[in-house]
Amino acid sequence: MLQCLASEHHSDHVYFLHSEANSCLEQILPQLKCHFTWNLFKDEDIPEDLEDRVCEQIESLNPESKGTMYNLLAYIKHLHGQNEAALECLQQAEKSIQKEHSDQAEVRNLVTWGNYAWVNYHLGKLDEAQDYVDKVKQVCEKFSNPLSLECPELDTEEGWARLKCGNNQLKRAIVCFEKALEKHPHDPEFASGLAFSRHHASELAIETHCDSDCPAPVNVFNLLREAVELNPKNMYVKLLLALTLQKMNNAEGEKLVEEILKEGPDEAGVLQQAAKFYRTGGDLDKAIKLLKRASEMLPNSTRIHYIIGTCYREKIQKIFGGHNRMCQESEYLLQHQIEQGIDHFKKADNNRNLSQVNLSLAFLHAIAGEYNEAEHYYQREFSKDLSPLQKQQLHLYYGNFQSFQMKCEEKAIHHYMEGVKINHASKEKEKMIGKLYTIAKKRHFENRQDSQTLELLEFLQL
Repeated sequence: MLQCLASEHHSDHVYFLHSEANSCLEQILPQLKCHFTWNLFKDEDIPEDLEDRVCEQIESLNPESKGTMYNLLAYIKHLHGQNEAALECLQQAEKSIQKEHSDQAEVRNLVTWGNYAWVNYHLGKLDEAQDYVDKVKQVCEKFSNPLSLECPELDTEEGWARLKCGNNQLKRAIVCFEKALEKHPHDPEFASGLAFSRHHASELAIETHCDSDCPAPVNVFNLLREAVELNPKNMYVKLLLALTLQKMNNAEGEKLVEEILKEGPDEAGVLQQAAKFYRTGGDLDKAIKLLKRASEMLPNSTRIHYIIGTCYREKIQKIFGGHNRMCQESEYLLQHQIEQGIDHFKKADNNRNLSQVNLSLAFLHAIAGEYNEAEHYYQREFSKDLSPLQKQQLHLYYGNFQSFQMKCEEKAIHHYMEGVKINHASKEKEKMIGKLYTIAKKRHFENRQDSQTLELLEFLQL
């Protein structure tokens, strides 16, 4: 009886200690600077392809950046319920930081140890979680701060994480890099981070025609040039500078890319950015060549296959857009390009997060005269949950397919009208309105009393 009571007393004591440790950690953990406290995703709405993009970057990035990406990957694994896998990623992060930043390893590992504490807490390993909290404390106390340290290295870690986690994190990423640069104005990594984030913000402003949520515009060219001067070995910043020069119609951009490809390391990420430069400039053959080299280094990258397929699609669209009359040799070349495009899009097809794979496959099969295959991919797209813009694109392309390949004007009209009804301003909507006007004018000229034509004209007055 006494033994039973002693056992119960011991059990209660253990429970009390466990409960006390848990309560203590619940107060401490939110104070740590790490991915778990940065609020990176609104309602944990994680981009579905983020994990693939982070893994690809780990494979293709310079070694000094891998610790940052492993930390982010650990957090993504946690959000997917894979806490043991998250611990493995944190081990890799710690190793990478120790190897590449041995002189700053303690400070740079504060984020990693904070993540360790959180993951172990979620696994119920409270002693291990407390051990990592203690490691953070030991470093912070050296700087007279019990738990949280204000330092540019932590600011820039947060900046890189936010830069990777979506456009809604862009403003905060810029603030992080600017804060780091206030303390160390000539640090190459901090300058590169600010240049990257500001360049992305300027690209986003162009794509979305900007709005109140866009970061205030700045002279990105000057930021990139300064970042290159501070870190001439950073090929990624050099390539962003080249792309900016290209937009300015400055021939120095191409010279810079040629120099990078001649002297720089043969890295998949560098090759992809160089390919973007040539693709933007209209040299699709050179872009494809570079992307195929990148694909050999990252054979499982669906994203690279998607971009290669897109380059082939653009080459084919140029031929048809120019209304070229083709000789037999050109027809053979066109068929080869269609086959190549289909092959690469099919390799990208298992990544459902890449936009327009189905539309591209449908387009290429339609051009090849394979209408059943084209119909298959269009119907796959119709079965998806699409945004208003994506729905408009689908109705436009399927309407074109019905009009030009299937010679079914009635179905084309139906889909153009469905696209126009969607309450979203876009170039696609304007194109469909234009097509409906053309059809209505032609039909009205042929038969002024046709009821369907009159209904169509009435619809276009809306």
